[in-house]
Amino acid sequence: MQMASYAPDHFNWQMNGRVAIISLKGAARKNPLTFASYAQLRDCFRDIAQAEDVKAVVFASHAGNFCSGGDVRDIIGPLLQKNHDELLAFTRMTGDVVQAIRECGRPVIAAVEGVCVGAGAVLALAADIRFASLSARTAFLFARMGLSGCDMGAGALLPRLIGEGRARELLFSGRTLSIEEGLSWGFYNRVLPAEELLSTAIEYAQELAAGPTFAHKVTKETLNREWTMTLAEALEAEARAQARCMQTKDFRRAYQAFLAGETPDFQGD
Repeated sequence: MQMASYAPDHFNWQMNGRVAIISLKGAARKNPLTFASYAQLRDCFRDIAQAEDVKAVVFASHAGNFCSGGDVRDIIGPLLQKNHDELLAFTRMTGDVVQAIRECGRPVIAAVEGVCVGAGAVLALAADIRFASLSARTAFLFARMGLSGCDMGAGALLPRLIGEGRARELLFSGRTLSIEEGLSWGFYNRVLPAEELLSTAIEYAQELAAGPTFAHKVTKETLNREWTMTLAEALEAEARAQARCMQTKDFRRAYQAFLAGETPDFQGD
């Protein structure tokens, strides 16, 4: 499957070599999510899992902001008119977006600028790596809307990333995570000037895309699977995963390049 000609209706998409760059639309409202963009993002990341020409993804900001969460007009208002089964179908769909990001088999780098709140904060959280500009304002706002702070997997992902106590405080309060906290707590991997954010994220994604992409896929799969494993189970899972990687041509290429004093030319097989 190839995605070079992919043309979504509900978010921005472009390819830079083997790196897909995604950003949300709606700059006037700081790029909110809609029913349609949720569904299309879910399907897109499921397609990425099968795409031969996408080896890494940058989930970028647009017009100075990442995402303002669910659109008040398109989502919040209509949800008040839905029954329980309809609401459950919606909340399951939003969770499916996070699951698709986590299971796409490609490294995903979020480049966070400006507003990154509510469901937008969870999209950044779902990425493997997060770069931010000094303007980034990230908040899990659900409690301020009378909703559980644990939404779209935030209750599982956030404590593992920044620690249980810190995650609970953010999810209960809905307050904004400061840049200093985000960096020292490990939410952000790097903080950069705004003018360097996207280019740095793309450059990093390109480095990953030029690396052993089969091994990256196995790394992501194994990290996901080890959540519920004992140490003994994790050791066995990693042994099996590594044995798979040792059968690849990339492993042989790396060995031969080492002997020749060269940089390996990884091809993902």
